[in-house]
Amino acid sequence: MADERTEEATPRRREDERKKGNVARSQDMTAALTITTGVALLFVLSPFILEKISNLLYYTFTHLNPDEIEMNDIIALFAPYAKITGEILLPFLLGLMVTAIIILRMQVGALFATEKIRPKMDKLTPGSIVNNLKKMLNPFEPRNMLEIGKSVLKMSIVGYCGFSAINGRKDELLGLLGVDIHTAFAVLASILTQMVINICVAMLIIGFIDKKYQDYEYNKSIKMTKQEVKDEWKNMEGDPVIKSKIRSAQMQFMKQKMLNAVPQADVVVANPTHFSVALKYDKDIAPAPVVVAKGVDYMAFKIREIAKANGVPIVENKPLARSLYKLVQVDHVIPADLYVAVAEILAFVYGKDGPPKMRINNPNAAQRR
Repeated sequence: MADERTEEATPRRREDERKKGNVARSQDMTAALTITTGVALLFVLSPFILEKISNLLYYTFTHLNPDEIEMNDIIALFAPYAKITGEILLPFLLGLMVTAIIILRMQVGALFATEKIRPKMDKLTPGSIVNNLKKMLNPFEPRNMLEIGKSVLKMSIVGYCGFSAINGRKDELLGLLGVDIHTAFAVLASILTQMVINICVAMLIIGFIDKKYQDYEYNKSIKMTKQEVKDEWKNMEGDPVIKSKIRSAQMQFMKQKMLNAVPQADVVVANPTHFSVALKYDKDIAPAPVVVAKGVDYMAFKIREIAKANGVPIVENKPLARSLYKLVQVDHVIPADLYVAVAEILAFVYGKDGPPKMRINNPNAAQRR
């Protein structure tokens, strides 16, 4: 039971399979969309194609004089035909090529898997070749039987859709006897158009169903055992590169969060060369002042720089700055034994009498409130 693949594939497993070139892709969907696009292109380009064919026929019938035909120069003889044929086929083939690329991109995305084109020597041994041929040619192989059944079913559905278009208008076909050629061609074109549309719709429906089936088979094939999922998570958690990236991202987030909080601080307590601690007091949020940002060296300089730019008072108190930095974490209230020292600084910042030894680096900022 432990080896049963019951768990959905993890994102990492899916990415690994994708790198190997193992993706869900429906050939029926690709064929249906390509054929439908080809029919649409023929319909859109039909005036252009008919004009080119008319020009080609005109050229042919106006150059039937044997005296004007030079058999020694075959290239010159067939060049006009090749030119007009190229002008007819080029936009059609370009349209199909672009459509095929778009369809493939929609199904598998941007993918270039070198492993799929790398030769596998173990499959080129005589024994491997014989075994593969046996599987391919054995009609009773389960996979071959499934594919044969699918092919027969698809051909039957598509054939019935085409036949229904003709059978539904058989009276019109019988009524063509004795009518003029233009009316006959108009009716035949209408019936043929309806038949092609029915076939294209049937193929698109089959392609959609096959795409869902291929997605189901693919997801089933890459399922994992419970042990494989556990091992993968262990490997991911133990990867030093991933751990380093996570720590780096967390530190960067915390630094940015602290710097963003400095403009809302009430005061910055600094040991002017090494430590800076930003405090904010809001009695509705916490019973004591809260450390909203702190830093050492470069980070301390950034905190003081932002504080100056936003008019936040900067008070120099070396012992208090060191104590706040070492004892209090960001977003935590200050300890009780620092209440008096911090209260004196806040009172001084708010304009009340403070200790004469304490100095404000930005005197104008103290009057901001």
